[in-house]
Amino acid sequence: MNTPPLATTNRVSTSSTTGIGSTTGTASTVGTPSTVGTASTTGTTTNTGSFATIEPHLEITGDLGPRYAEILTPEALVFLAELHDRFAGTRHDLLAARLRKRVDAANGRDPGFLTETAHVRRDPSWRVAGAGPGLEDRRVEITGPTDRKMAINALNSGAKVWLADQEDATSPTWANVIEGQLSLFDTVRGQLSFTSPEGKEYAVTGGPTGQTPTIVMRPRGWHLVEKNLIFVDRANRRMSASGSLVDFGLYFFHNAKRLIEDGSGPYFYLPKLESHYEARLWDDIFSHSEERLGIDYGTIRATVLIETIQAAFEMEEILYELRDHCAGLNAGRWDYIFSIIKTFRSRGRRFVFPDRKQITMTLPFMRAYTELLVSTCHRRGAYAIGGMSAFIPNRRDPEVTARALEQVAADKRREATDGFDGTWVAHPDLIPTAQAEFDAVLGDTPNQVHRTRDDVSVTASDLLDVASAGGEITESGVRDNIKIGLRYIESWLRGVGAAAIDNLMEDAATAEISRSQIWQWVHDNSVTAEGRRIDKTWVNEQVAEVFAGFERTPGDRFDDALEVFRASALEPEFPTFLTVGAYARYL
Repeated sequence: MNTPPLATTNRVSTSSTTGIGSTTGTASTVGTPSTVGTASTTGTTTNTGSFATIEPHLEITGDLGPRYAEILTPEALVFLAELHDRFAGTRHDLLAARLRKRVDAANGRDPGFLTETAHVRRDPSWRVAGAGPGLEDRRVEITGPTDRKMAINALNSGAKVWLADQEDATSPTWANVIEGQLSLFDTVRGQLSFTSPEGKEYAVTGGPTGQTPTIVMRPRGWHLVEKNLIFVDRANRRMSASGSLVDFGLYFFHNAKRLIEDGSGPYFYLPKLESHYEARLWDDIFSHSEERLGIDYGTIRATVLIETIQAAFEMEEILYELRDHCAGLNAGRWDYIFSIIKTFRSRGRRFVFPDRKQITMTLPFMRAYTELLVSTCHRRGAYAIGGMSAFIPNRRDPEVTARALEQVAADKRREATDGFDGTWVAHPDLIPTAQAEFDAVLGDTPNQVHRTRDDVSVTASDLLDVASAGGEITESGVRDNIKIGLRYIESWLRGVGAAAIDNLMEDAATAEISRSQIWQWVHDNSVTAEGRRIDKTWVNEQVAEVFAGFERTPGDRFDDALEVFRASALEPEFPTFLTVGAYARYL
C-alpha cells in the first residue's frame, strides 16, 4: 500500500458534490423497498471503448420488515454506494496491511513508536477540534445496544452521553442493524416509544435529570461486513458491503442535519483501529460526507477507541489524522487485552496471560497504556474517556450489588484521579457511583484537559511488559473461559449482543478474551496452578462437561455455539475475530 507520510498541514477535501437524489453519477432505484422481499439499486452501463463499466450500486438481499423502507430509501442507498465506490478499495488495502503486521508480530517483530512520524509527535503546535455541542461534559457515558427498550433505558438513565452501540454490544442480525437505525431515527425526532409483549409501555422522559444524553453512535469495525447489502462495483464485481460504511452512512444520512438543528451533531465512536492510516480513511469519509450533504467541514466529531496494541503506539498520529473531526480517545480495555493476546499468541511465555479475572487495570502494562492515553489526549486538547468495569449490580441480590458498586467506585476513582475526563458504565444503576467519583475530582468544571500529565513517560517496553501481570492459570479459570465463551456466543447467535453472565456484563470483546486465552494456553502447553497441563484433549473434556451442565430450552443456540467455540479456540488456525465466521455461517 503506497500511502504518503503524514503531512504537517491541514488537508482540504477535494471530493465532488452530488446532490441528494441526483441521477448524475449515481444509481437509480428499482424495486419496492416497502414490501417484504428483495430490492436493489441498479446502475447504467457505460462503454469506454475497450470494456464496459456500470454505475456502482447496492442490492438489498435481506428481507424487508415494517418501516425498513424509511431507512433503506433510494437516496440513502445511493449515498452508501458512493461511499463504497470511493472508499471500499482503501478499506481492503488497510485490512491487508493488518495481516502483514500480524505476520511480523508472529515472526518476532515487536511494534514500536513510528520513526517516520516522529515529527508529528515533536510538533507542539497542533490541536484537535475538541468537543462539539453537547459533548462538553462527558463524565459518565452509558453504553448499550440500540434496540428500542435498551435505547429508552439509556435515554432515561441520567448519563451525559449514550454510546449507541451497533458494534460489540449488538449482534449484527439484519433486524438488529436496520431496527437499530430505526430506533436512532425515532430518537433524533423525539418519537421513540416501545410496548413490550406483556403490554408494558416505555417512553423517553430524560430520567432523573429530565435531559436525554448526547448520542455518540458506534458503527461496526472495518473487519465486519453486511451480507444483506451487496455492493456491485464498476467492473460488476459483487461483494458484501462494509459494516462500517453501512452503519455510519445510514445514521449520518438520515440524522446529521436534524441533530445539528437540535443543537448537537453527528458524533461517532470509531472501534478497532490499528493504525493512523485507518484514522485517515475515516477522516476522508467524514470530509466527503459533510460536503455531500452540504454540512460545514469539521461538524462531525469522532472519539477513537484505543483498543488494539498497534493503535497504542500511534495515539498521537491517530489524533493528528482526525484532528479537524476529533473529540478524543477512549481506553477500550477489554478489546485491548484481546488484541495483545491475539497479536502475540504464539510468542511464548513472555506474552501468556494468567486467568482473566487477574488482569486488572492496576497492572503495570495496563497503567502504562491508560496514562499514555491521558497525557497524549490532554497535550492535544482531546478528551480522555475511561473504560467499562465488567461488574454490574443485581437488583435481586444486595450482596452482589454492594460488591459491584465497591468495585466500580474504585475503578472510577482511579480513572478520575489519573486525569480521565469521563468514563463508561453498562448499567443505569452504576451512574450515581461513577458520577460521584468524577464529581469529586471535576467539581463544576466539565473536564480536566488542562492536566497534561507531563510526569508521564511511557516506553515501548512498558506497553509490552505483559510478564509484569504475574498471576497464575487455574483450572477454574479455564472452565470460566469455556462457560463465558459458550454462553455469550449462544446469546449472540440469538441476536443478543450484551449479556449479563454471573453478574458481569459480557460482550463480544470479553468473549474474544475467553476463547483466545484457551487457544493460547493450549498452544503454549501452559500448566495450571494445580499442575494440570492444558492440552486439547483435557480442554475438550472440560468443554463437554460445561456444555452438558447448561439448562436447555426450545430454540436455544447452544449446539451452534459449541461449534463456533471449538472452531475459534481449539483449531490450529486462529480466527482473527470469532464473529466473522460466526456471522457468515449462522446469522
